[in-house]
Amino acid sequence: MCRDYGFECDFVAEGETEKVIEDFRNHAENEHGIDYTVEAVKQILIRKQK
Repeated sequence: MCRDYGFECDFVAEGETEKVIEDFRNHAENEHGIDYTVEAVKQILIRKQK
C-alpha cells in the first residue's frame, strides 16, 4: 500500500479488516512518520478494491 503513495516500501498487511487497519496504521507511523486515522485507512482500502 505504501508504494501507492510514493514510498519505496514492500509492506503487506493481511488478515481481517480491523487487523489490516491496525497493522497499516502502526507501520505508517513507525516507518514513514504518518499518523493515519482509522477512517483514512478505511478509505485507502476502499480505493484499492476498485
